[in-house]
Amino acid sequence: MRWRLWLDPWSLGAVVIAALVLMPILSVFWIALTPEENIWPHLASTTLPRYLGNTAFLMVGVAGLAAAVGAGAAWLVSMYRFPFARWLEWLLLLPLAIPAYVGAYALVDFLEYAGPVQTGLRALFGWTSAQDYWFPEIRSRGAAVLVLAAALYPYVYLLSRAAFREQSGCAYEVARALGAGPFSLFRRVGLPLARPAIAAGSAIVMMETVNDFGVVEFFAVQTLTAGIFSVWLESGNAGGAAQIAVVILVLILVLVALEKISRRNLRFHNLGRHHRPLVPVRLTGVAGWGATLACALPVALGFVLPVGVISAHALANAEAWTDPGLLRALGNTLTVGGLAAVGTVAAGLFLVYGVRLTGRSLPKLLLPVTTIGYAAPGAVLGVGLLIPMAAADNALADGVQGLFGVDIGLVMTGSAFAIVYAYGVRFFAIAQGAADAAMGRITPSLPMAARSLGRTARGTLTAVYLPLIRASVGTALLLVFVDCVKELPATLLLRPFNYNTLATRVYEKASLENLGDAAPAALLVSAVGLVAVGLLARANR
Repeated sequence: MRWRLWLDPWSLGAVVIAALVLMPILSVFWIALTPEENIWPHLASTTLPRYLGNTAFLMVGVAGLAAAVGAGAAWLVSMYRFPFARWLEWLLLLPLAIPAYVGAYALVDFLEYAGPVQTGLRALFGWTSAQDYWFPEIRSRGAAVLVLAAALYPYVYLLSRAAFREQSGCAYEVARALGAGPFSLFRRVGLPLARPAIAAGSAIVMMETVNDFGVVEFFAVQTLTAGIFSVWLESGNAGGAAQIAVVILVLILVLVALEKISRRNLRFHNLGRHHRPLVPVRLTGVAGWGATLACALPVALGFVLPVGVISAHALANAEAWTDPGLLRALGNTLTVGGLAAVGTVAAGLFLVYGVRLTGRSLPKLLLPVTTIGYAAPGAVLGVGLLIPMAAADNALADGVQGLFGVDIGLVMTGSAFAIVYAYGVRFFAIAQGAADAAMGRITPSLPMAARSLGRTARGTLTAVYLPLIRASVGTALLLVFVDCVKELPATLLLRPFNYNTLATRVYEKASLENLGDAAPAALLVSAVGLVAVGLLARANR
């Protein structure tokens, strides 16, 4: 009976897939615990406190601002009707299409000394130099908080809007009858009931903040993720980079645990016989236009400004669209993103179906653990993949050369394989979640009937499950592909020499202050992101 686990291809396949997903995370801990040169005491006494302090500042600042903007906008569009409210309800999702690093490049270009704002101020007031006036520092921690919050608040907005809409109008009617005003309604009724959704959205925002590299590097903010690049690529110490990566993983796990503990004893229920949908209150005059302005500002900062600045550069540098480097980056992006999307979704389907089919305890235990990759920043996965892959590559090349006298080179790290693998681990939770939810909606009697009619397990998957869940599979493919296109830290660490995707091309050109050449790639990345936003809008109608 014990050997049947290994003879069952579905159980064995599920365990292998789960092991491949978890391997980079486990290898990070192994490398950190067994470094060739232990620089942990040096890190702990010098740079690590600064990395931790800046990371904590960004996490708290971005999460706080994103929660305020996201929950406030969700409250307004759910509870009130004002000019353009229907449009703003969906426009508030658009910043999700813009990678945060693109927003950072656009903001600096717009507000820097040579940008249109300061140039216009000098022309208007007759100032001749920076000594004549004061202007806030653009490349700073505060600006990084603003850019990241503008890009990430839709996570809080989506969850908060769903929570507000699910609440019963009875509670608000009672509160109004007791004399509660608009602000009191939000503070005493709406906010407590939506707290779990706001906390979950804020946790996602914090994890995405820790993962960011493009914004913090451009603004010269030394965070833990930036520290991985510095210690590994500049100091050449892989063990130290792994130790910083472990700090990030522990920070993420603590964050997730605190979020779950904070909601452990909270229970919110709607009584079906007293539940009535919310009836939005119409706002007119100054109040109505004030609500419109409050909801339009995040869209302007998170979407209109970046797209406007990048589009202006793209139009002014039309020849950049035909640059061979851009075309190669586009081809590479389509290749690695497509391979990663197909492979990740196929693996997610196999794992979920294998767990449902076998009923074995080990695959069931591994299924929820495989989602940890989504919480692991791309830089952490880069450390966990590149070092063991490089060792395996060198051992394989030496073995083949010793046996056959042929130098095959670096098969994995010398190609895009490592990037595809990292994308698969990073976004496996999306594929697995989509497959699990879609298969859970299929009544068990259908596959049971297929099996009773002689269908094999594989035949049941192809004849019953796949036709019924193809829409969910297609959505998962697209969402994974979009996230792969936007991913920057893992791609920077794992790409072969002189290999660019659209994201790394934007980073390289913008780092050289060449926003004109970066603009076409940035627009292409944003256009792909708009597809994902469209899917979200359609799913949340």
